[in-house]
Amino acid sequence: MSTTRRTAPGLRASAAALAALALGGCGIRSTPVPVDAGPAPSRASCAAPAAEEERGPGDGSVRADVFLVCGGTVSAVERTVAPGGSEPGPESGPDTRLETARELLEELRRNPSRAEREAGFGSSVPGDLEVTGPGDGDPGGTLRLSRDPGGLPSFALAQIVCTLTGTAGVGRDGSVVLGGPVRDGGEPPLRYSCTDALRGSPEAAKTAGTPLP
Repeated sequence: MSTTRRTAPGLRASAAALAALALGGCGIRSTPVPVDAGPAPSRASCAAPAAEEERGPGDGSVRADVFLVCGGTVSAVERTVAPGGSEPGPESGPDTRLETARELLEELRRNPSRAEREAGFGSSVPGDLEVTGPGDGDPGGTLRLSRDPGGLPSFALAQIVCTLTGTAGVGRDGSVVLGGPVRDGGEPPLRYSCTDALRGSPEAAKTAGTPLP
């Protein structure tokens, strides 16, 4: 009986050691506290929500498509646009075109609504970006941005191009002429179109501009 009592602790110690070796061999490590890995990642739906009625009825506001970033592409989201940002006809004058372009750019600079964010939409357009009309020697309808188009984030440029070309009187013939600030030695304006390739792969915006004739 005395022998059994002396060897029992040794057997228990050996069993514990073997268990530890088995766990180590399987690559399992114990942790003192539970690990919170956070919620499982969700997938954006990229389903454009309905435009919110942000302005009063009868104020002349209209619906317009604004392109936002979602799922690695740019997609149209309908917004309620203020008077002056309406859909001017192809014969609209330069003042109306510029006013519309400014209103649309303001929409691109705005933070997406809650419904848009929940669907996965966002915007890469800088909040301080501005647009003016053509400089001396520019073709009519040219829009000058406060930053060179080629220096903008590719998603931002794709958003701007697709939003402006989708508006009659701003983007003519499915294209828009964009340039940077007017300055000596600056890059000349280029013509941009919102192609399927541009919408599906905004990185293409960097090489999408074509020289004017």
